[in-house]
Amino acid sequence: MDWGAIDRYAKSLIKEAGHRIRVSFAGKIQIETKADANDLVTDIDRDIEQFFISRIRRDFPGHRILGEEGFGDDVRSGEGVVWILDPIDGTMNFIHQQRNFAISLGIYADGIGMLGYIYDVMADDFYHAYRGEGAYRNDERLPMLAPVPVEKAIIGVNASWVTPNRYIEHEAIGQLVSDCRGTRSYGSAAIELAHVAAGRLDAYLSMRLAPWDVAGGSVIISEVGAVASNLRGEELDMISKDTFIAARPGLHQTVLDQYIRLKRT
Repeated sequence: MDWGAIDRYAKSLIKEAGHRIRVSFAGKIQIETKADANDLVTDIDRDIEQFFISRIRRDFPGHRILGEEGFGDDVRSGEGVVWILDPIDGTMNFIHQQRNFAISLGIYADGIGMLGYIYDVMADDFYHAYRGEGAYRNDERLPMLAPVPVEKAIIGVNASWVTPNRYIEHEAIGQLVSDCRGTRSYGSAAIELAHVAAGRLDAYLSMRLAPWDVAGGSVIISEVGAVASNLRGEELDMISKDTFIAARPGLHQTVLDQYIRLKRT
């Protein structure tokens, strides 16, 4: 497998998709809801996913595609090469702010993340990584991350996980929020993982994410020493929705242990 050629191809495809998204702001965006009133999708999300799928199927017919909008393949295992795509991660930001959204793409081979990309379209910041070759923001290599204690950590977490919800016992997250130095929420898992990779956030956690939210970012953060898992400490399968935590080395286990301990009390 010529991963270098696939890397160059994917970067070109993402940049072209980003241009298409920026051009779309000149027209009227059609907005619909999916699972609930705040689960939004636009015609641009769908158009960009179909753009990726048409190109990938044409040029890599043996590869499979797992996309958020459902135009790809019915992927139930990690066998072979799988492109895991979110055409616009942060659709609410895309609609309301026209910024703070990203194209997220991870390319996996037999369940192993080989290539990862997060393209902050409006900032024109391109985070990318090739397994074993380091992570980059545009052309600048990102340094390895150093450990920090919880009390000095800035953690990315959505406020909805600190209030009563149907997924978790929110008190455990509330205690973590109280113990850390501060919290941030950007409304896009991909953007938050880019911030972890760049050292702007020390950790990011969520109680429910899909593979396309984190596939690209997980490859990128691993190249700077950060660790990702679900909140049971298990490796992500990149097939199903799950809890998620990504953090600097050391901090990941500390937060995980603290969350599990607080959840049991």
